Amino acid sequence: MGSLVQDDTRSRVLAAAGPIFADKGFQSTTVREICAAAEVNLASVNYHFGDKEQLYVETVQQAHQERTREVPLPSRSEGTDAATRLRDFIHTMITRMVGRQEAPWQTRLMLREVLQPSKACEELVREYFRPQFGLLVAILRELVPQDAPEHRLHQIAFSIVGQCLYYRVAGQVVSLLIEDEELETHYSTDALADHISSFTLASLPGTQEKW
Repeated sequence: MGSLVQDDTRSRVLAAAGPIFADKGFQSTTVREICAAAEVNLASVNYHFGDKEQLYVETVQQAHQERTREVPLPSRSEGTDAATRLRDFIHTMITRMVGRQEAPWQTRLMLREVLQPSKACEELVREYFRPQFGLLVAILRELVPQDAPEHRLHQIAFSIVGQCLYYRVAGQVVSLLIEDEELETHYSTDALADHISSFTLASLPGTQEKW
């Protein structure tokens, strides 16, 4: 019974910490307000996590795990062509970033880590960003000439990520620049994924894609 209570307390602290860290950041968030939101004893953070920093690291880890579970990469057969897999990757990435009008706390927290890196960013890069980046580079390697240098593949991959990230970071600006009718018709998640995919494929040497 005691272990179930401890697990419940730990889960409640994590659940309460996520939205608060996402809205206020690590420095501005206090252990007291997290414990108050979780309705647990003030000593719970130290007992279950050691300190606020470790709680933050685990909260960031939880954020990317939950977002990945919510929006997984689609399953494809082994022989699926690279262009289709690139479209899948881009659609998944932009859906995780802008798939909702109001960004979930998980997306907001990970974006905060990208813009204001902390110790947790090292974990995020190692456990999440690096494997995803490696997958994207591997797909691109099938689409460009064999003699393409590694740095060029990395630059193309960063360009793809940057296009997706722009609509998360500057979504409000986009909505002010574009008329409502165009926004509704051409800036849905599916439309943006198709645009970024087609634009990227058309720019790659050796592909037959037309933009």
